[in-house]
Amino acid sequence: MAEELTPETGDESEEPIKQRKNGLYPGVSDELAENMKSGWADTELHGLERIPQAEYTAARRAALSARFPGERLVIPAGNLKTRSNDTEYPFRASVEYAYLTGNLTEDGVLVLEPKGDGHKATIYLLPRSDRENGEFWLSGHGELWVGRRHSLAEAEQLYGIPAADVRELPDKLREAAGPVRVVRSYDAGIEAALTDKVTAERDEELRVFLSEARLVKDAFEAGELQKAVDSTVRGFEDVVRVLDKAEATSERYIEGTFFLRARVEGNDIGYGSICAAGAHACTLHWVRNDGPVRSGDLLLLDAGVETHTLYTADVTRTLPINGTYSEIQRKIYDAVYEAQEAGIAAVKPGAKYRDFHDAAQRVLAGKLVEWGLVEGPVERVLELGLQRRWTLHGTGHMLGLDVHDCAAARTETYVDGTLEPGMCLTVEPGLYFQADDLTVPEQYRGIGVRIEDDILVTEDGNKNLSAGLPRRSDEVEAWMASLKG
Repeated sequence: MAEELTPETGDESEEPIKQRKNGLYPGVSDELAENMKSGWADTELHGLERIPQAEYTAARRAALSARFPGERLVIPAGNLKTRSNDTEYPFRASVEYAYLTGNLTEDGVLVLEPKGDGHKATIYLLPRSDRENGEFWLSGHGELWVGRRHSLAEAEQLYGIPAADVRELPDKLREAAGPVRVVRSYDAGIEAALTDKVTAERDEELRVFLSEARLVKDAFEAGELQKAVDSTVRGFEDVVRVLDKAEATSERYIEGTFFLRARVEGNDIGYGSICAAGAHACTLHWVRNDGPVRSGDLLLLDAGVETHTLYTADVTRTLPINGTYSEIQRKIYDAVYEAQEAGIAAVKPGAKYRDFHDAAQRVLAGKLVEWGLVEGPVERVLELGLQRRWTLHGTGHMLGLDVHDCAAARTETYVDGTLEPGMCLTVEPGLYFQADDLTVPEQYRGIGVRIEDDILVTEDGNKNLSAGLPRRSDEVEAWMASLKG
């Protein structure tokens, strides 16, 4: 009897499969180990079709190759992260790796090796679980525990990239000659193998390029974003239908309702859902979602479904829980709606990225002056940023594989850049009157309103991907009534 099962060869250099310290079985008999090696059907899959985005990932790799000729490029997917003891967080591949391969499994690494005038791409993956050494049933990451992995041959068919065993990669990288760049912070083992071959400055250039490459979405990405938004619209409808149950429980009921839609139709939620009722709407990233849901209050719901390819929606609606806005709620809501209309109208090819933000902020600053909350004129308010006490955040951001996509892009190509067809961004102005803000009339306090839509820049203007959700206050009320009815 042995505490740990080693390969049949008895090669002690291979790490043994660890048994759980307090497991009920103290070891594995030689007879059982031998029995588990045989009697299994051949499950290799043949004739697999390539993933739908394969032609797009190939084009993305070609652009990367052209940017860094003669250099070895290493893009890891990342590893599982421990949540507690021996449980892990759900794995999500790095956006750089997913963007270039379409593969979403842990421990994968894409390597582009210089060859001729370009590069040869290889995707390094974990192969099928080993049945000879018992890994498939004894390891906590074996196939009988976590499910079947694709074989390397299957992966080549799916992704259109030659595949190799990732366990051999660190040694290859240690022996590599010539310039190398790696996307950092995802795989410590891969970085350790390259520690004397890379520099932070050169690696940052690679990360920045891959971030900027995602600024303009291709046709596949635009389609995935629309899928994400369409599922999100259905998730918002689900929530409206169960607001009575949320009133009987808490914001958690709203969170759980939307999460169900995200998991049924997509991979997950794209970010922590903000299910902010009442004064919680004034907390920009309220994700505790443990507060009461009361008739007469507003619900600020900021949520997005993430597709199976990891593209996420990001939509916000501020809804009257009882189905009807009060006079003061409608006043504030309509002001935000007017600001959003101005912001969306400014989204078009050739416009400055900042234009939609400036347009929305100008409207909100004007409303604050009109209501006597801040001294005008509007130009003074904007110059000094006085409106920010109540508007707080920027009016939008790029959207894609990350909810705040392309974050590593240079300022001159993002915030100071120019809009192009294929860019996708949110337009999300808001007004937030904190419950303890003594500078505003009492009736304003505790009201927070944000309206957010996902806008795709087109050749002749823009397309509101989330137009399936009403925005105007009277249309919101009619929509809620139809769903509850």
